[in-house]
Amino acid sequence: MPHLSRRSVLLSGAGCGLILGGGALGFRLVQDGTLPGKYTLATLDGACGSAPPPPRGPRPVRAAISFYSAYRQRVVQMVTLLPAGARPAGLTVVLALHGSDSDATAMARLMAPAMTAARITNLAVVCADGGDTYWHAHTGDDPVGMIAHEVLPRARAAGLRDGPVGVIGASMGGYGALLLAERFGTVLTGRAGVGDAPATVVRAGQLPPMVTAVAALSPAIFGSFAAARAANHAAFDSAAEFARNDVFAGARALARVPAWIACGVDDPFGPQTAALRARLTTLTGHQVPGGMLPGCHDDAFWARNLPAALRFLAARYA
Repeated sequence: MPHLSRRSVLLSGAGCGLILGGGALGFRLVQDGTLPGKYTLATLDGACGSAPPPPRGPRPVRAAISFYSAYRQRVVQMVTLLPAGARPAGLTVVLALHGSDSDATAMARLMAPAMTAARITNLAVVCADGGDTYWHAHTGDDPVGMIAHEVLPRARAAGLRDGPVGVIGASMGGYGALLLAERFGTVLTGRAGVGDAPATVVRAGQLPPMVTAVAALSPAIFGSFAAARAANHAAFDSAAEFARNDVFAGARALARVPAWIACGVDDPFGPQTAALRARLTTLTGHQVPGGMLPGCHDDAFWARNLPAALRFLAARYA
């Protein structure tokens, strides 16, 4: 009788129906992604890993406000995290974009311990409610316009540095962070991507924010409009809208912005993330920081890796 690994026993015992008869072959097909179930398998046998222990040190100071967003046509919340003991003046803004079915408050809960663990002293992390529309403009809902014309002006009115910003995000927010970097990324000699910016962002002679560094964790990148619609009907209204906001197609613009990209090896978005990392490596001529790391598409993966992402951003603005 062939030896069955613990993973094979767990999966067959869970009734997933993917390992029948010759279990070893079925296990390999699940493990390499040929059959569905790899994510369930990782969850069952502990491959996803756990969250790190609470970090030692003071937590950042949290400030939250609510306002009516004309761009999102609803009341939204904005949460700002300042390093403990830091004054707003001189702190660079890092926009933190949340995932689907989440909000600014939940993102701030993830970011606060990560800031402590990374010993961040020069960044202010700003989270805002972006809904579930994948951080691009839809009819009646424009989270990017909200960031440019409502969130950043409020952050700067509170004393934070006016100028280039960093962007970080997880899952849908990881996708959004990459999209913003492609649209509003800069090069040393000036601004790049502004000509492709939505009209709702470039208006009345105003320029959109300059994104000069980006970090994306488990970015929710879809290979096609059909795949996106199957996962989230609110993500894109049409195939044309998907094409306009396809971060893989815009990788050449992303190559102009220092980027840190990481994803779990057992994450359903792992193959698309790996393909994007390979594309950027070819375009830039160097390995993209971050990597394909142990873990899944969950808070534990983000909690483990957010400190490294924040340290990458902090180094850009030191």
